[in-house]
Amino acid sequence: MSSLISVTNLSRYYGDFCAVNNISFELAAGDILGFLGPNGAGKSSTMQMLSGNLAPTFGEISINGIDLLEQPKAAKASLGYLPENPPLYKEMTVSEYLDFCGRLHQLDKMQLRDATASVIERCGLSDVHRRLIRNLSKGYQQRVGIAQAIVHSPPVIILDEPTVGLDPIQILEIRQLIKQLGESHGIILCTHILPEVQAVCNRVQIINRGELVYSADMDALLQQQTNRFDISLTASISADELKTHSIFSAVDKIAEHRFIVESDLADDRLCEYIVQQQWGLSRFGPHRVSLEKIFIELTAGDAGSNASEQAA
Repeated sequence: MSSLISVTNLSRYYGDFCAVNNISFELAAGDILGFLGPNGAGKSSTMQMLSGNLAPTFGEISINGIDLLEQPKAAKASLGYLPENPPLYKEMTVSEYLDFCGRLHQLDKMQLRDATASVIERCGLSDVHRRLIRNLSKGYQQRVGIAQAIVHSPPVIILDEPTVGLDPIQILEIRQLIKQLGESHGIILCTHILPEVQAVCNRVQIINRGELVYSADMDALLQQQTNRFDISLTASISADELKTHSIFSAVDKIAEHRFIVESDLADDRLCEYIVQQQWGLSRFGPHRVSLEKIFIELTAGDAGSNASEQAA
C-alpha cells in the first residue's frame, strides 16, 4: 500500500526539554492508526507537527509524497485535522460553516456544493445543518468538527481526542463514523482511551516520554499467544500448592478457584497434566496479551513525572 504519511527522525525540543525524541513511522492508505500515550507523553506535540502547526526541531515529515517543511501549503492540502478543541465558529449555521471551510480549501462553486452536501450526509448532520452550531449538543459539534476536516476530501485525517466529553451513545456514533471514514482515508487517532483504539483501529503505537515504545497490528496483538494460561479448578487448591508442581513457572490467583499459570508445556500437554491431577478442570485457555496490560507495562510510573512536563 502507498504511504500517506512518512515521519523520519522527528524531534521537538522546548528549550532543554525534549517533548518528542527521534520518532519514525508511516501511515498507509486504509490504516486507522491509534496513537496512544499518557498525559505529557508527546502525543499532541507530534500531532501539531504533523498538521504543520508546530515546527519540528529535527526530522522530516512527508504527507501524500509532499515534504511538509519544504512545501507546507501543498502538503496541508492532503490533510484534514480535528484538534482536541474543534475550531468552530458557533455563530454560524452548520451549512454556513462548512461552506466557509470549503472556500478556505479553495473549492470552486460546483465542488463546494457537492462537498458540503457529501460531508453533511456522511457525518449525520442532515437534520441539523440549518441550526446554529452553538445550539448543538457536544456530540453534534464533534461531528461538525470532523466534517470540516474532510470537506476537501483529504487522503489523510488526524483526529486528536475526538470523543472527549461525549456521552456513551455519542461516543459509539463517533467511533462508527471513524470506522466508515477509514474505508477511504488514512486516519491517525490520537487518544489516551484504550477501548477506543481497540474498537476502531487496525494499528496501534504507544509513545512515552517522547519516544515510540510500541508498534503493532491490532489483530496480531489480540491474537498473540503467550506461555500463560487462564484455568479454573473445582477442587479447593491454593496457589502455593500449584507452585509445588514444577510444570508451573508462575502461578497467580485472580479469583476463587481461578488462576493464571505460566508453563513452557504446549497447551494440550498442560491440559492433559491438569486433568490427570483430578483438580476438576472447568476452564482452560490461553491468557492473551491485552492492550491495557502492554500500555501499563510500558508507561507505569511515569504519570507523576509527566504531569509536571510542559508539553502534551
